[in-house]
Amino acid sequence: MTDTSLPQGEEKTRRVREMFDAIAPRYEFVNHLMTFGLDRRWRRRAVRDLRLPANSLVLDIATGTGDFIRENRSQGLRVVGTDLSFGMLSAGNESAPLVQADAASLPFTSGSFDGVTCGYALRNFTDLQACFNEMGRVVRAGGRLSILEVAEPTGGLWKLGFRFWFRGMVPLIGSIFSDREAYQYLPKSTAYLPDAPTLRRMLQDAGFSAVNHRLILGGLSQQILATRSA
Repeated sequence: MTDTSLPQGEEKTRRVREMFDAIAPRYEFVNHLMTFGLDRRWRRRAVRDLRLPANSLVLDIATGTGDFIRENRSQGLRVVGTDLSFGMLSAGNESAPLVQADAASLPFTSGSFDGVTCGYALRNFTDLQACFNEMGRVVRAGGRLSILEVAEPTGGLWKLGFRFWFRGMVPLIGSIFSDREAYQYLPKSTAYLPDAPTLRRMLQDAGFSAVNHRLILGGLSQQILATRSA
């Protein structure tokens, strides 16, 4: 259930754009620090799990400063990146085609991509179903989707460790190396995330089939894989 103290609607869109513009210069550094570099390994697997042939065209949504772009390219895929934040696109300094756009209204023709990647952004979308619908629209029939997002372990030491690190240490690290307010908001933003069955249903409503969900490293992260229906 969404925390009513968090921004909603157009206010959320505006604040998310401003926040990512502000933290763009140190975003990659802080991300890798927070995950001890494990996010690189998770992205590598996420791209591999697309199982697309070389030279396939992938759209990386909420591309940030380009981590997923580089991983797609390293595995022989062509890629276009899009992000709501111009600051993020500028900080990435990528040679791949980049487009500033809201994921709920993508400026691409239907069926123009073989796959979509998206990393740690679902909770930042104002209208998640609209974003899934756009992913389904721009991917060709039989195309693939691979999404990474934070999760939260449900019990045991994993849960205690997660709460200490993500809700305690992450804001502290963010305040030291980047923007305190932004990194206080990011852990709270997990309240926007639907549960796994709801995410699966939303993707099916957007035209995806064979929607698979798995937890990574005890539930510290989650991955969603799906295929665009014919």
